[in-house]
Amino acid sequence: MNRQLLVDYIPFEVSPEQINESIDKNGKLIVKGVLQRAEAPNQNERVYPKELLVREAKKYETLIKERRALGELDHPDSSVVNLGNVSHNVVSMDWRGNDLIGVVEVLSTPAGNILRELFKSGIKLGISSRGLGSVKELTEDGTVQVQPDFELIAFDFVSNPSTHG
Repeated sequence: MNRQLLVDYIPFEVSPEQINESIDKNGKLIVKGVLQRAEAPNQNERVYPKELLVREAKKYETLIKERRALGELDHPDSSVVNLGNVSHNVVSMDWRGNDLIGVVEVLSTPAGNILRELFKSGIKLGISSRGLGSVKELTEDGTVQVQPDFELIAFDFVSNPSTHG
């Protein structure tokens, strides 16, 4: 199987009211939403087995504890997080059914300031997982399953969310 860069999107909806309530006493913007969904075909017709996402979320917890769970504004075509484009840091994650819910701190970096203003303006964004892995065809209609060699790299904010629901 051929490992490739896999990117998958989920709408990350935050209302302007939530933005105002989400700014903490230190002026930091903290937002919460679905980071990834297991066991359901996404817009790219990929299915992530829950056990695979649970395993990768567990590994990602180390980055969260070390305050290194960084993400970028827009997706690079790279498996490396570019510090010059970092906009946010995932500060916690937990499971709600098949949804991986994350709490994200928007940073005061140039890209983070753009992200903050987009949220404040009510722009609909998506959060997108970025990882390396291979896929295997499940059905003739094009649905594929992400394979056990998948490795989660980051969650990025993007302009084109494409996961159903």
